[in-house]
Amino acid sequence: MKAQIKRTMTQTSRSLQNSATADHVATVLLHDLIDYAGLFPPASLSIPQSVANYHAYSQSQWSWILGRFVIPVARLDEFEGAFVSLPTRVSEEGSENWRLSAILGNDAESDVDRIKEFNGHMARRSNAKAAVESVEVKVSNAQDIERLAAIIPPKLTTYFEIPISSAEECVAAVADCGRRTKIRTGGETADKIPAPEGVVKFIRRCADARVPFKATAGLHHPLRSVHRLTYQADSASGLMHGFINVFLTAAFLMAGMPADLAVQLLQEQSERAFRFDSSEITWREHRLTRDQIAATRRGFAVSFGSCSFTEPIDDLKSLSLL
Repeated sequence: MKAQIKRTMTQTSRSLQNSATADHVATVLLHDLIDYAGLFPPASLSIPQSVANYHAYSQSQWSWILGRFVIPVARLDEFEGAFVSLPTRVSEEGSENWRLSAILGNDAESDVDRIKEFNGHMARRSNAKAAVESVEVKVSNAQDIERLAAIIPPKLTTYFEIPISSAEECVAAVADCGRRTKIRTGGETADKIPAPEGVVKFIRRCADARVPFKATAGLHHPLRSVHRLTYQADSASGLMHGFINVFLTAAFLMAGMPADLAVQLLQEQSERAFRFDSSEITWREHRLTRDQIAATRRGFAVSFGSCSFTEPIDDLKSLSLL
């Protein structure tokens, strides 16, 4: 679905607040970017509410930004109950087909069996369907990766959430088994936000090994900035990574940017340092072409999980990127 994006700024604007059209390079960067994780903190919504939200987002004008629905394998039964209660809408392309990313628990073999059962059952539905197409699992070391890769079928795209401190050995193990990595970029306390240098080192290792990655946690806002860490009124605040910073850093690292400069990009807080137009994105004097952005998103920097879809969308609107 093409974006219904308003033209709100003049062609002469030199800041990130450039206007966007359906063929604007920003749409290449943002397409299929946000995996919805409303079940997880700090939102921690119920299954019915999360399912209803995802359904509404999938029918909205911003559906082209929406990625997968993230759910623990242990809650697939609850999901199915809420999913079958939704009103069925059939598009021109056919029935709705939801893409799920399932979080594995402690018993990977049992979880894989449950996913097979769930996918088979949902495939037999005559109207709206849902299928687990990827799995995510937290690991401690390369040995965990090797063990789990032998259990998880290759047809399930697998993201191993690895410790940044063990990125070198873990990324190598992921490359050896042909899977993908996942980085945690925030949390409900400030100490869960990794240092920019660590994030750049992680992305650089993935780029060198040609290992695709996704991110999760703490990326509700486009640019690096200070925000409350939870939705509680007394929540502490922290300097959080921005998803535009993270995904442009990935693209620039793929294009050969030195690590020290990439750290500066990840730390950039000024919207005026960026410019988006129909053919390229620039950060200060550094440029990425539309094709470079597309290649990065297609095969390297895949998506990020967020418990909110509306916060990122609202912020993008405030920057006139939507």
